[in-house]
Amino acid sequence: MHLQKDDILKRLEEDLIIRPLLDIEQIGQLTIDFRLGTDFLVSFQGRDPFINASYQLSNSQPVKNFFASTRRKIGQEILLHPHQTVLCSTLEYVKLPNNVYAILNMRSSFSRLGLTISTIVLPGYCGCISLEITNTNNNLIKMAVGSRIVQARLFQIERDAKYTYGLRKYVAQVRPEPSGITKDEDLEILRSINN
Repeated sequence: MHLQKDDILKRLEEDLIIRPLLDIEQIGQLTIDFRLGTDFLVSFQGRDPFINASYQLSNSQPVKNFFASTRRKIGQEILLHPHQTVLCSTLEYVKLPNNVYAILNMRSSFSRLGLTISTIVLPGYCGCISLEITNTNNNLIKMAVGSRIVQARLFQIERDAKYTYGLRKYVAQVRPEPSGITKDEDLEILRSINN
């Protein structure tokens, strides 16, 4: 079930936590607006020819070596180059109920500039939500830290599906983290098949 504004407001009184919530205007009829946080991992072209996301990891650089860490204050700006990806987080800390998940989309005004995102937040998640923003435009795009940049659509499921059950790569983050692709179990299986 897609939660609407009345449902969201009720859940905020019960078991949905969002801190700090700037004002009630962040909650629309079908979505919650989240703001761009202060910490960034900015992708760059280094000396290595590629990021190794396969099972053949010998002599490859860690994924984190392809990103530079930077921090901005609220109200400052960050520049995103054409076809560049930045890993960042929402300014808000979120705790989803165990029966609610979220799908994030760029706000339309930012999508029209060529910014894209693809993020799902699982039930029970707690932390600042990770954002993987890519500039698909051929122009530089400057973004203001603290601006409402993404919308979350909340969906209620029938049964609890607690996020913290089992091992997770990304738990309770408050800053962006580089990809944990090399920890994927299927890569271990592929490595064993190939040897």
